[in-house]
Amino acid sequence: KNKYDEPILVSSTDGVGTKLKIAFMANKHNTVGEDLVAHCGNDIVVLGAEPLFFLDYLGTSKLDRHVMVQILEGLSKGCREIGCALIGGETAEMPSFYQPGEYDLVGTIVGVVDRKSIVDGSNIKHGDIIIGLGSSGLHTNGYSLARKILFEVCGYNVTDFIEELKITVCDEFLKPHRSYVKTILRLISEFNNILPDGSVNFRIRGLAHITGGGIIDNIPRILPQNCSALIKKGSWDILPVFDFLQKRGNVEESEMFRVFNMGIGMVLVVSPEDAETIIKELKSSGEKVYKIGVIIEGNKSVIFN
Repeated sequence: KNKYDEPILVSSTDGVGTKLKIAFMANKHNTVGEDLVAHCGNDIVVLGAEPLFFLDYLGTSKLDRHVMVQILEGLSKGCREIGCALIGGETAEMPSFYQPGEYDLVGTIVGVVDRKSIVDGSNIKHGDIIIGLGSSGLHTNGYSLARKILFEVCGYNVTDFIEELKITVCDEFLKPHRSYVKTILRLISEFNNILPDGSVNFRIRGLAHITGGGIIDNIPRILPQNCSALIKKGSWDILPVFDFLQKRGNVEESEMFRVFNMGIGMVLVVSPEDAETIIKELKSSGEKVYKIGVIIEGNKSVIFN
């Protein structure tokens, strides 16, 4: 109670999506819980919210103890990583609804932020710098297209070795969704300092979790009406997995940038005078950091050059 003047609860609900299909095929279930917590945590940290607690829903045809233990291992690991409590949830057995051996996994997270410290993008200005943090792969988005390319177009099995990527299908496509929660919270506490009059000096001005819709659809959510994002192609390392999917699936570049994160899992919009210091701080914490663009005059759009 003493930590916040006016605490605001922030919540998010999400699922793992069709990435689960690869977990079923590989019979590997210890990463999907971690995926779920990371995705939900990233969704609330973009407002500057500190995670408090997490609840999960597991629906399945028949409960398999071995699978359940693996899922809980992943959920617990994810919650420990972002510092929140796994307080419960719901497990439902519905044999007439789910296919044998399959399940759905959904989670809800609740966090808290002081009202005056909410990062909502309203302080973004022309000339602000756009920073991207590297992803580990697809995270939890784009799997319907990826599975079509892998299994229908290429004819792979889940255990097959992909020569171009030097990794098996399941090892590449079950890489856990990266969590940026601790990194972002630490950055906000250092740079969005409270001024003597009680207001906040927003040097971290906007945050966007790059999920479904990619860079194209997620950045505009945080932009004021008179701002657009000018993104420089080639300013970050596009992971080999995305080049592989584009070539093998003959996917248009615009579709790639809308379906996948393309190697950028989180975007920060920061004040230009603090950009280099913030980049240095992010690199020191082990993040892959790229200066990918600038805020220009416009109407809440993303422009590539």
